[in-house]
Amino acid sequence: MPSQPRAYQSRNKRHKSPVWARIMLALGAVLVVVSGGALAFVQVAESKVNAAIPDHRLAGGVAEVKHADIKGAKNILLASLDTRPSWSATHQASHTDSIIILHVTADHRQAYMLSIPRDTLVDIPAYNNGKYKNNEHHDKINSAFAFGSLGLDGDDAITHGMTLLTETIQKQFGITPDAEAVVNYSGFTDIMKILGKVCMYVDENVTSIHIGHLANGQQATPYVTDNAGIIQHKVAGVTPNKYHIGNHCFTPTEALDYARQRDLLSKNDGDYGRQRHQQQLLRAIMKTAVSQGLDSPTKLPSLLTAVGKAMTVFLQGVSLEDWAFGMKGLNPDSIITLKTNNGQFVNVKAPPGVGSAQGLSADSIKMFQAAKNDTMAAFVTSHPTWIANN
Repeated sequence: MPSQPRAYQSRNKRHKSPVWARIMLALGAVLVVVSGGALAFVQVAESKVNAAIPDHRLAGGVAEVKHADIKGAKNILLASLDTRPSWSATHQASHTDSIIILHVTADHRQAYMLSIPRDTLVDIPAYNNGKYKNNEHHDKINSAFAFGSLGLDGDDAITHGMTLLTETIQKQFGITPDAEAVVNYSGFTDIMKILGKVCMYVDENVTSIHIGHLANGQQATPYVTDNAGIIQHKVAGVTPNKYHIGNHCFTPTEALDYARQRDLLSKNDGDYGRQRHQQQLLRAIMKTAVSQGLDSPTKLPSLLTAVGKAMTVFLQGVSLEDWAFGMKGLNPDSIITLKTNNGQFVNVKAPPGVGSAQGLSADSIKMFQAAKNDTMAAFVTSHPTWIANN
């Protein structure tokens, strides 16, 4: 472990040894950091925390992990993958299913979730991962991770994919993320099994294209889709799962299924609806963890292990413990989720071969600028309809 500056040594002395780690599912288990703002104090060995949730580094990033005070506003880049099971074996491209900027205000007591629509047309920078050389070009932002990871698998693919996505965010929005996390939504199943259930408000009627049942109750897939996930036809005799407006307590399978849907939504808001529902699920997972007070030594190890499997974190050379201490005042009820483009599709002309893409409204550009400048409160005050239902 690196030598500790005096300020950090005195902090450890106050909390005594072994290290008191405060584990938080930051924004519904997207970036897991040690934080007293979400879960009760838990006495757990620092080595066990770091072993369960190891720190990775972006290509060319900081190699040595040092202790530092987490001060000022922070922007954390969160990306989930639509990775197929064959990805690692075939080196197929994996696109990002969801991209979120988590903005934490300078006092670390308020946070905002800003989704970047997956079809947003951006300038993807030139990048060479050693196996594939990407030339600078215009494309959908969800392909940035794919171009960064082409020809690679495992941790290398995730590292280079996230590096190019980060560079794309920097170039397009002028935001340099202070940390990143790559989320595998299927890995959330184990997290939610530990929580038991996740309760949240369903804000529109949703029909699943992935999960349904036969007349005898046996689970079956209700719709046939192509490799791009586009519906081809309904399967006869299979009734799809339906999630109706109102308060629901989901099983792990139901929660993930609900958050994946973008086709058969009653508001017909497509990817914007899915973005909103994924934000809501992440927030609900965090609130559930807090309300259950997961401070039990018997629950914590399995929770940490599940979290480590569900995501890959890049902490930019700052220790997990320092992220925790710095975010100790952040509460899940202080998270505001916002609708980019106010939930409306913005047409934009895309280059040949890119397909249907969209742009960002002038106000959306102002929203991301506010995240860069830590003026989100003023933006939300002037755009109250952009707040998503939670």
